[in-house]
Amino acid sequence: MTLRLPAAAAAFLLMASLAAAQETPAIPVPVISADTPAAAGTAPEPSAPIAQPPVAPVPASASPALSTDAGTLAAPPAPQTEAETSASQPELTQMASDASAKALKFLRDGGPSIWAIAALSVITLALILWKIWRLALIGAWSRGKAADAVAAFERGDRAAALAIVQTRIGVRSKVVTAALTATASLPEDRAREETARVAKLHLASAATGLGALELIATIAPLLGLLGTVLGMIAAFQALQAAGSKADPALLAGGIWEALLTTAAGMAVAIPASAALTWFEAVISRIRRDLEDSATRIFVARQPDQLALAAE
Repeated sequence: MTLRLPAAAAAFLLMASLAAAQETPAIPVPVISADTPAAAGTAPEPSAPIAQPPVAPVPASASPALSTDAGTLAAPPAPQTEAETSASQPELTQMASDASAKALKFLRDGGPSIWAIAALSVITLALILWKIWRLALIGAWSRGKAADAVAAFERGDRAAALAIVQTRIGVRSKVVTAALTATASLPEDRAREETARVAKLHLASAATGLGALELIATIAPLLGLLGTVLGMIAAFQALQAAGSKADPALLAGGIWEALLTTAAGMAVAIPASAALTWFEAVISRIRRDLEDSATRIFVARQPDQLALAAE
């Protein structure tokens, strides 16, 4: 009887026998090869090559993974290259150009009133920043040195009180200095008048610019309303000129473009009004502090006058 095996089956048996020989070398396993005949008188069949599975190439730029017992951890992402960073610059430029185009379209649609409101917005911002710097320069939020000088004068140490505030540039320190100097060389009524004069002078200087903010807060909404009225007049004129072929979309577009000026005027007037209220509150607190300091100085001076009158 002749044993004939296909070439693939012979290769499979060969691989199985090799694996069994590695695991249990003590037990011999007969190997049937496809290259030799299995029995006498049988012609050998050619063996087919064993197909190997394709191996995917690993890219050189791939980052190696970290192998652990719990699994495989992905490697951290590669840092952004200079080319990728520079690639985002055209996008930023495009965004800036789009924003400027929208702003110009907004100004064109609003008409002359929107240009006036835009100028008022720039002036308002400049006034607010300048006023904050000016109030900080005159010591609007600093009153410690003036209070220390008044306390020293109440203790009877006029020289120490003058030394504390004489070189200060704050409005409270200047008024306290004027009051201390006046009480030392003038009668009480003249000293009070001199102190009041200096206090009014510095308060007027601190209030500089508030009138402009008040004017902007008043006229900005009026300019917006004026632009709205002019825009609606133009929209209705276009509607009348169209006659029976009037398009409602044309009227709606003219109305919303006209309302842009009202919104812009309110957007300028609201911050101006809020800043004006805040600055007025700061100046009112300065006025209260000046009145309190002057009153305490003149009250502390009365015992000295009574002592001189008794002598």
